[in-house]
Amino acid sequence: MSTTEPRSEANNHDDASIRPFTIGFPQSDLDDLHRRVRETRWPEREIVGDASQGVQLDVVKALAERWLNGHDWRAVEARLNRLPQFITRIDGVDIHFIHVRSAHEGALPMIVTHGWPGSIIEQLKIVGPLTDPTAHGGSAVDAFDLVIPSLPGHGFSGTPTEPGWDPIRIAKAWIELMRRLGYERYVGQGGDWGNAVTEQMALLEPDGLVGIHTNMPATVPTAIQAALDNGDPAPADLSPEERGAWDQLAFFYAHGLGYAQEMANRPQTLYSIGDSPVGLAAWMLDHDASSYAMIARAFAGEPEGLTPDDVLDNVTLYWLTNTAVSSARLYWESKLAFFAPKGVTLPTAVSVFPDEIYAAPRSWATAAYPNLIHFNRLDRGTHFAAWEQPELFSQEIRDSFRTLR
Repeated sequence: MSTTEPRSEANNHDDASIRPFTIGFPQSDLDDLHRRVRETRWPEREIVGDASQGVQLDVVKALAERWLNGHDWRAVEARLNRLPQFITRIDGVDIHFIHVRSAHEGALPMIVTHGWPGSIIEQLKIVGPLTDPTAHGGSAVDAFDLVIPSLPGHGFSGTPTEPGWDPIRIAKAWIELMRRLGYERYVGQGGDWGNAVTEQMALLEPDGLVGIHTNMPATVPTAIQAALDNGDPAPADLSPEERGAWDQLAFFYAHGLGYAQEMANRPQTLYSIGDSPVGLAAWMLDHDASSYAMIARAFAGEPEGLTPDDVLDNVTLYWLTNTAVSSARLYWESKLAFFAPKGVTLPTAVSVFPDEIYAAPRSWATAAYPNLIHFNRLDRGTHFAAWEQPELFSQEIRDSFRTLR
């Protein structure tokens, strides 16, 4: 799968060395992937004309065709291997990360955390704009050093062999990672699980962390969450912006939460997505309605934000690293209320993309983050903001942290 520089104590729990890492899967792994895709046993077509029964057969067949006759994993490997990658062991688990230092003096270090069904693939399009802003229409004063780790049990990081790796423990590992890299002052960013981890970093208040940015903030007020949980109607006093968020959340809880419930309750049961690449792809596509609709259009020849190859890059990474089930365990591990405010008082920036699971209203964000240093609603974008809208996302990051430099 990969190569690293040799180390003398490969299984040492406390080995704090940082080893270079490169990717290179054997051809036999790719041949096996293609064989499994070719031999997929297809179900019958859905009996409705929309996506209300789930991921549609035409979409997955188009995905499979592209996987077999167009997608180039070796190009993905080459792209990743052009970036500095490393492995270090923290709390008994090997943590993989990309680490790109800017050539610009005074660059602000930032640790960026992906979510599920994402990976480091999500962040590749923002590496250039943030580390080398002058080559992408920005200013040298907005440069960042980027640290982009793979979550434990995801991608090229190791898989925990004991319970307890929830967002709080991951946050502690990230703090240790930034300490090992020598950063005395830095910021954090995340969406999805990346937001959960980044907020926990903020709550731990480590020396050096001066602010965070989120594109999937946890802002839902207690009374709103209780009404949603009880199936109550929307409160009458909601503003138009708040009512829009309510409608998005109500739809998600009614129609889009199944994947999370299964992974939170019985992640080990999901052997099928570890055995069938097409099954894995369908499971990952069915994350939220807006993202799925965008991806379906891409496979129908109308790409916007994400291309078919973008999607396959990410699914193939999960397949080749065999992390379908291990990544699902994070839902089982976490006991945090995903959308509830956590009491973060560190300077916080919020970027709201309209087709996220819910578009956080300014009123909720202000209450959730009393030290709100930036809030902006974008005119386009879904759950995978950095991946789908890298230019907008990069500008948001520059604007968010300018006052903390």
